[in-house]
Amino acid sequence: MFEEYLLYRAGDGGYHECRIPALLTTEKGTVLAFNEARKFTGRDTDQIDLFLRRSFDGGGSFAEVQVVATEEGWVSGNPAPVQDRDTGTIWLLFCRNRMDGDEPEISAGIAPRTVWVTSSDDDGATWSEPREITGSVKRPDWSWYATGPGHGIQLRSARLVIACDHRGMEFRDGPRDPDYSHVIYSDDHGASWHLGGSADRGTNESTAVETADGWLYLNSRNQSPRKPSAASFHRLVSWSCDGGSSFAPRVADAALPEPVCQASVCRYSLAGDGGGRNRILFSNPANATRGQRHHLTVRLSYDECRTWPVARVLCAEPASYSDLCVTPDGTICCLYEKGQEKGVSYYSGDIACARFDLDWLTDGHERL
Repeated sequence: MFEEYLLYRAGDGGYHECRIPALLTTEKGTVLAFNEARKFTGRDTDQIDLFLRRSFDGGGSFAEVQVVATEEGWVSGNPAPVQDRDTGTIWLLFCRNRMDGDEPEISAGIAPRTVWVTSSDDDGATWSEPREITGSVKRPDWSWYATGPGHGIQLRSARLVIACDHRGMEFRDGPRDPDYSHVIYSDDHGASWHLGGSADRGTNESTAVETADGWLYLNSRNQSPRKPSAASFHRLVSWSCDGGSSFAPRVADAALPEPVCQASVCRYSLAGDGGGRNRILFSNPANATRGQRHHLTVRLSYDECRTWPVARVLCAEPASYSDLCVTPDGTICCLYEKGQEKGVSYYSGDIACARFDLDWLTDGHERL
């Protein structure tokens, strides 16, 4: 089974375009599709609102748009949702800065990037007033900061984890400041959030999953200085044995080429939970040429992210950011940016939703 349709088109609702997708399947089986709605120019410094559409049939159709966060003249971006399975509360973390603040201004502290959280206790129907948590999750010597983008996870310990990235201020008046992936977490069901460990320099937008043996796997965009080395064009991965408090040195995964872009990793099944075997999904534009975001590919690992023997191209055309979720019946949903000539970038503009099963992904070799 495979089907796909556009969830947003450039120009819908009077917005220039939508970008930065994030997906979450709730405990009740509702699929929540978040994204940034960029109002005037489509650029990162546009006025950006956070949109949500909910699906009650496993991603087959979606209800009308809900505006989860908006503030006139401001960016509200980088959606990162996670649900606490113990309380049922859905948490959405995101970032804010003035819409007219470009990256140099943010790096200089003129347009500071702040971190916020809102929550829902009714399966995403309504949301609390956002509250700022910058002071507990961002160091004062960091400039750029981004939550996700993409879904967070809850560990078996009940810890809530959101993969993030930041930029230091080591070269304020010289070369570009270095990028780092990091995580933030909550051990009290979202009441408070704290800064976890950081991956090595050169990592960036990241996505995480807990392995069957309890390790935290962090998969990061490769923002290393470009060198004539194949490793420069592959995803960077880091492992944590303490729930994200610290990370081992990063390594490049030669099986995961990337053009410098965001990606998504998601648990499909866990053998111990009756899933038959361990399976983890991964998606990104699988092209090793920098800047060439196309051939969005979904992969499958049976050994907890060490190898990726299954790969299938979902979209061979221009495509960029993506996020994955799995519905209760085992359907896989991928929300992704599809290239559109009206978009500010050739590799984005529309938001597409693809639905498929294990049979399609493995070309008939495996099914539930």
